Amino acid sequence: MPSFHNGEVEIAYLDEGEGDPIVLVHGFASTKNVNWVYPTWVSELKRNGRRVIALDNRGHGDSGKLYDAAAYDVATMAGDVIALMDHLDIESADVMGYSLGSRMTAVLARQQPQRLRSAVFGGIGIGLIEGGGPGENVAAALEAASLDDVTDPVGRTFRAFADQTRSDRLALAACLRGSRRLMTRDEAASIEVPVLIAVGTTDEIAGSADALGKVIPDAEVLHIPNRDHMRAVGDKVYKAGVLDFLSRRK
Repeated sequence: MPSFHNGEVEIAYLDEGEGDPIVLVHGFASTKNVNWVYPTWVSELKRNGRRVIALDNRGHGDSGKLYDAAAYDVATMAGDVIALMDHLDIESADVMGYSLGSRMTAVLARQQPQRLRSAVFGGIGIGLIEGGGPGENVAAALEAASLDDVTDPVGRTFRAFADQTRSDRLALAACLRGSRRLMTRDEAASIEVPVLIAVGTTDEIAGSADALGKVIPDAEVLHIPNRDHMRAVGDKVYKAGVLDFLSRRK
């Protein structure tokens, strides 16, 4: 698996296919494989004539592990995406995030719009601005000796997922504590790149897609029927909606 260094942090990535580039940014406690390869996003996008780039975020997968929460500021993590694009000599690309990956993508859409042809915010709605996602209960669950010691239901969900993906739980706890900064309403309202917001209708983590759609000018909203935060990732409605959105960017 190829990798490069952004400063002292090694970032693992995949780069497959030919055509217009799209960069995929996975969610908290996930990996490029779990979020994008196994649910067939990579193969589907390649079949549709796209060059697909996906990274393991710092602290995740095969990328470098850091244990200081300050190393996981959302803007810092978003900087790894731009560093990867620079490493691959990609001037501009469509970028699709999921959950935390969407928070990172939103930062890029606001701060470096010239690098994004469009942005897909998967698994995040008004939670981008209000709520802040997983809290200290999840960090504590990640640091617990075993899943049996975790009683908080949300904490158990994330701990079980981290165990399933064989993640470095202490690095994830640091990431969670460092990446909590919310985007302000004014910051979100200043996003001018084309945006698709895609959220499962039973997702209790993302917050309302429609509410965020009213904040970001001209954003499109895609409701993924009967899917929660975890199960929306590979849904066929999600894929079809994203492919339609991307086809209209040409």
